[in-house]
Amino acid sequence: MIDTSTAETSTVFTADQIAALPVARDINAIAILAPGVVRGDPDLGGGSLPSFAGASVAENGYYINGFDVTNIRNFLSYSNLPFEAIGAQQVKSGGYGAEYGRSLGGVISIVTKRGTNTWKGGASVYFSPESLQASGQNLLDLDPDNAKYKVFRKYNKQTDLNANVYAGGPIIKDKLFVFGVLEGRRDTTDTFLQNRSTETKSTQPNGMIKVDFTPNETHRLEFTGISNKSKTDYIDYVHAEGQEWATSHVGTPGTGTIESGGHTLIGKYTGYLTDNFTLSALVGAVDDKQPRTTGYRVAALDCPTVYDVDVNKLGCWNEPFLLSARDPNAPKFDEDKRRAFRIDADWTIGSHSLRGGVDSQKFTSSQAGDAFSGGIYWRYLRSTTGAVNGVANAVAPGSLYVRGRTVTSTTGEFEVQNDAYYIEDNWKVTDNLLLYGGMRWESFDNMNGEGVSFVEAKNLKAPRLGFSWDVKGDATTKLYGTLGRYFIPVASNTNIRATRGEYSVDRFYRYTGMDPVTAAPLGLTEVGTPLVNGDGKLPNPATVADMNLKPMSQDELILGFQQAVMKGWNFGARAVFRKVNNGMDDYCSHSAFQRWAEDNGHPNFDSGTMAQCMMVNPGEDVTLQVDLDNNGKLVPVTFPAAYIGLEKYTRKYAALEFSLDRPFDGKWSLNASYTLSKSKGSAEGYVNSVINQEDAGVSQDFDFPSLTHGSEGYLSNDRRHVLKAFGNYMLNERMRLGFNATVASGRPISCIGYVPYDAFDYDDASGYNVASSYYCLNAQGKSELHNRGTFGRTPWSSSLDMSFAYLPKFGTHKLTLQVDVFNVFNSQKVTEVDEQRDYSRATTSDVEGRLNLNWRRPTSSQTPRGVRFTARYEF
Repeated sequence: MIDTSTAETSTVFTADQIAALPVARDINAIAILAPGVVRGDPDLGGGSLPSFAGASVAENGYYINGFDVTNIRNFLSYSNLPFEAIGAQQVKSGGYGAEYGRSLGGVISIVTKRGTNTWKGGASVYFSPESLQASGQNLLDLDPDNAKYKVFRKYNKQTDLNANVYAGGPIIKDKLFVFGVLEGRRDTTDTFLQNRSTETKSTQPNGMIKVDFTPNETHRLEFTGISNKSKTDYIDYVHAEGQEWATSHVGTPGTGTIESGGHTLIGKYTGYLTDNFTLSALVGAVDDKQPRTTGYRVAALDCPTVYDVDVNKLGCWNEPFLLSARDPNAPKFDEDKRRAFRIDADWTIGSHSLRGGVDSQKFTSSQAGDAFSGGIYWRYLRSTTGAVNGVANAVAPGSLYVRGRTVTSTTGEFEVQNDAYYIEDNWKVTDNLLLYGGMRWESFDNMNGEGVSFVEAKNLKAPRLGFSWDVKGDATTKLYGTLGRYFIPVASNTNIRATRGEYSVDRFYRYTGMDPVTAAPLGLTEVGTPLVNGDGKLPNPATVADMNLKPMSQDELILGFQQAVMKGWNFGARAVFRKVNNGMDDYCSHSAFQRWAEDNGHPNFDSGTMAQCMMVNPGEDVTLQVDLDNNGKLVPVTFPAAYIGLEKYTRKYAALEFSLDRPFDGKWSLNASYTLSKSKGSAEGYVNSVINQEDAGVSQDFDFPSLTHGSEGYLSNDRRHVLKAFGNYMLNERMRLGFNATVASGRPISCIGYVPYDAFDYDDASGYNVASSYYCLNAQGKSELHNRGTFGRTPWSSSLDMSFAYLPKFGTHKLTLQVDVFNVFNSQKVTEVDEQRDYSRATTSDVEGRLNLNWRRPTSSQTPRGVRFTARYEF
């Protein structure tokens, strides 16, 4: 039978279904089983996040028991829970109703296990030994001036051990129920790099408790408490001078700890007030600490950060490379806090099922100011031509010079207030036809560290329409469709980046020697003009965003068909169309504003009085508060899009999905899908997979006009063909087989480099030392413009995971002994390549630039074969 009661596109996985499949114990891995969902970039958000229907991995929503637990600092994380606590997982991949918002990708909704009138419990152990894990791959670096290896993973090791105990039942029969789970772990890793290695161990326990109280048939109270802390102990081994690429831990050890995480608290009331009216109220809180490092890695912060030409650490500072010197007056942890409530009402009136509610969230992110270790980052570089920082013959050809980079920022606490209310109606027009109509009103308010708004939008209308037609009236043939608009909030990372004080400067020098302790350069002579960004002062919040800024939204159309083709078999087909409206990002060029002022009779205007970067809708006119006549008075000015010079922000997705489903009948099950899709535009979304940038909503994509040239093309999450299949087969009542298979075409490859010297906005873009434009060097070393995604694709990839389970029974008790083998054939096809064609900013000259000899060579591959053993006892 087909569910004809909804037009939504969703897939539900129960705990029993999940346990029977060879799939990672991760809610994102479960989501990727659904049609139209692909794995995102391996370097974003931990590498396991899903991309729904062309959206970036930073545009999804995560819910636990109806409570939104998405971390909107950058939308790349969420408040997690012990996997054993999951009762069911719903994956909404499109067409969801007005109850849901604040996402452009998909929704992952978890319902936890709960106690019943029968006491039940169990214990489980999951063990993935490194001894049965296949080795990764090493890849030589083709450039003789670089380190020997570009990829060095052959000797890395990982062992995961996870143990759980859980139980649930009645405290007071028919009234008070409890379920609890305690999760312990011992996960270890060994990672080897050029001149150091690291050993880690994580043993932090976590847990969940769920309490349900039903004093009578009319009222229910629920409480969910989750601990999801993380504590990782590390040992860094620093190799002796001259010792490289060790395959075991050698050298001087340094120890420390990385801590993060927190807890989630959810309370809910449900009142079944009449036979046709239900009222529910939910309140919740999330406290999530950002990773904090102590010990060896932060023990030498007085020493400057120094690297040689081959990016080998020099001096007395401690790797890994990061902005690690915190503001001493800041709190110990950077933290994200969510405080939220929602009220929903369901009312059935004849053939109408009405639902409406309000939803309010306050999200607060604290961020300490930071700087490089020792206050400066020194990088020794080599000039093949003798040019340095645009100055010809600054050093002898082939000689070394040094760049000094200083970066500082201020501490703050930043709030985001998101509110919404909605109403929807499922109208049963006839026994065969259901019509759906809904409206959601979204409001967003982003504030600086002083609580002053800089982006505010109220009552944005997000209409939703849908239908479901039971063609024959017997739930064997269904036609359905949805049409809707969806908004996504502005990430709190935008508050941090756009409204705190930031300052960075790159200076270039000749030098005569090196300090014997710190390796910092001595005898400095500066070359060229410093490359400065920002002034370190807090910007006026009225000046950091377009006064008419439209929050990012997406329109979606889905048309689908389902047919029961034979007993127990359902076939489905659907077409999906998505289009982003009013894409939003930051813009950091000032020259356009200066030109407009000069052309319009304002000779005293100084663009240096403006914020370093401004939030805009790329391709649209920009209205800002500016000190137009340099007299200290801010006035609103509209700068035409023609002056701004940005390409329009676009993203379009179109797909055909076909599915075949045979639910488990006690003997076997099968679910198969094929998706033919195309994702194209000038921006991937809130994050950028090409340069692995996680700054949600404030990427480099639209910082300067030249960075947008050639940006239109196939996007990183474009997978033209994806075939999936998974299922189970009972050999007999005690033995079960399972499989999970995927075949997918590759992702597009681009040629990225640096803005050339003859670009009109070169003075703006020259300070960017990360290759992020679609201008790149040709074989002759000359900059050329090429559109995104026009240099082929990574190869097709395939993976087969299999499981075998032995299921002996002891009366009413159940024992499961299971082995899962992931990537059975150990396929290690390339999943990501180096897309940078230019060697560096300094070597992309106006004469003949230096090429990156590793362009289009692998940086990531499929995870090697692994094995997981499971023992689970339930009573």
